[in-house]
Amino acid sequence: MRRAFTLVELMIVIVIIGVVYAFVVSKIETPKQNKKLSSFVELREYLQNFRSQSGDVVALVCRKECQSCDITKNGAKVKSIKPFFDATVKRFTYDYFEGIRDVDDGNCFALSVDGDGVSDQYIVAYKEKAYDFINYFTPAREYNSTEELMDAKANLIQVVSE
Repeated sequence: MRRAFTLVELMIVIVIIGVVYAFVVSKIETPKQNKKLSSFVELREYLQNFRSQSGDVVALVCRKECQSCDITKNGAKVKSIKPFFDATVKRFTYDYFEGIRDVDDGNCFALSVDGDGVSDQYIVAYKEKAYDFINYFTPAREYNSTEELMDAKANLIQVVSE
């Protein structure tokens, strides 16, 4: 009469558990990069998912009328995506003394995120909405217009200067 499992039987059970665990963990971790991008509000977080080291710089670069975009990591193409916006998108920089100024770097759209999670400091205007990428570590804020965004900046400056 046999009362114990053999070493081979125990090893087979451990291997089966390991394989099942590996499948479950791989399904949980990969959807971040495969998730479809659909809004400027989630753009910074989406780009951060492509970093593998703290020093990586990840960018979304769209050329030629924004027909297609590339995700790049440290200048090398990682993935091509179909943009959720068209060539009417505008980028601006903000200066306290000069206000907002157009960005013209030859691209239809470009935004990069460095190893610390800090993105280019732009204001993005698209379809009557404005998105504020100026704050370093918070998601982009959505406003109903660039005027509303500028009013929010003026209020913030007033609160800070008091």
